[in-house]
Amino acid sequence: MASSRLEKIGTIYTRTRGLLQSGAMSWNDRPLWYDIYEAFPPKEEPRYDRPAPNMQVKEILYEEDIIRAKVHSHFKSVGTVNLRNNQTQTLTQKFIDCYNKLGAQYGNEADSQILFDETLDILKKERELKAIEASEDSSAGVNITTNFTEAKKQQAVNINVKDIFKD
Repeated sequence: MASSRLEKIGTIYTRTRGLLQSGAMSWNDRPLWYDIYEAFPPKEEPRYDRPAPNMQVKEILYEEDIIRAKVHSHFKSVGTVNLRNNQTQTLTQKFIDCYNKLGAQYGNEADSQILFDETLDILKKERELKAIEASEDSSAGVNITTNFTEAKKQQAVNINVKDIFKD
């Protein structure tokens, strides 16, 4: 039993206990979870043949999940997300924030499709403005670098190899 890895033969706890009792595993090499499992054993042993509990699973659905589903079905691809960067919002989060602001302005009588279309228009305008600003910034950056490289080229530096190794 201790040498088998098949889950039908025993749980990981019973196999580890068997290894410890037989001396195949020393007491000092026991896993960290072993002491915790012995101190706080589960009410029912976690076996593969235990029937699943008959419980009602609650559906958790937030209001913004419906909006998020519409956004992802409309855009198909929302781009990559850098999980380490907390300063920038994803396209979906920007959309939800803008949608909620418009919903607060119009109140309860606003139709969800009208809000969706207006939010799309607002984000498209913001994206166009950012694209224009980015193109202006990138062209300025190119001019600066080209001017710098041209100035370097104009400075003709004559280096002689004999002068480098001279004492």
